Amino acid sequence: MRVVNSLVERCFAVVELLANEASAMRLGEIAEKLDLQKSAAHRMLNVLCEMGWVEQEPVTGFYKLTLRLAILGQRFLSATHLTDVCQPVLEELAAESAELVRMAVVQGETLTWIAQVQGARNGLKYQPEMVAKVRLASTANGRAYLSTLNPTDAIRIAINGSDVGGKQSIVPVEEFMEELKLARSRGWAISNEEAELGVVAIAAPIKLGDGRTVGTVSVAGPSSRLTALRHDEIASAVLSTADKLGELWPLRERVS
Repeated sequence: MRVVNSLVERCFAVVELLANEASAMRLGEIAEKLDLQKSAAHRMLNVLCEMGWVEQEPVTGFYKLTLRLAILGQRFLSATHLTDVCQPVLEELAAESAELVRMAVVQGETLTWIAQVQGARNGLKYQPEMVAKVRLASTANGRAYLSTLNPTDAIRIAINGSDVGGKQSIVPVEEFMEELKLARSRGWAISNEEAELGVVAIAAPIKLGDGRTVGTVSVAGPSSRLTALRHDEIASAVLSTADKLGELWPLRERVS
């Protein structure tokens, strides 16, 4: 059983790495990032290629995901009706704020982007690439989510993400704890050009009636438009939207 579990874990690790990178990678790079011997990584990739999850580019020999994972993800979202139910609410916030609105869902101890609506009608438009995972410590969505957790768990998760406290830290632990405390007290979090230069985002957690956090919703845009004078206005709209999403959340009864 140990060997089987190890094989499964390694295969999923390869899939997750390729999904996060969203580009073709060479065998040596995959082995290095997953701390595997090249021979072991090669076996994993061969298995995944045979199963149709990964493909090898004929010219470069690099490996990349097939569309199978994306197709299954779309099938799952369609089955839960998550985006169908939430989309009109997100569109309403996008129209009101005239900025980019995004929603993420909690998966384990992290967040995954699943929807976005562009509300900017003219001028600069903030349109980031929809990568899978949300960076927790530096983004408004991540901070909004972490603010709902036990402080010890929040710091542990942030440190494991290398954004806080470690050698690659971008935020001192004490400062980060104060930021989470403030977000917890007012119900929303902000990232003021900390995740991306020139971009401000304000986010709130989406909670069910029993207090559990299932996701986050945010408004983000150029700092030239989302000035300090608009922060309270945007925060109020984001909080209202988070409440609506919590009431409409299509997975609520299943989770309960």
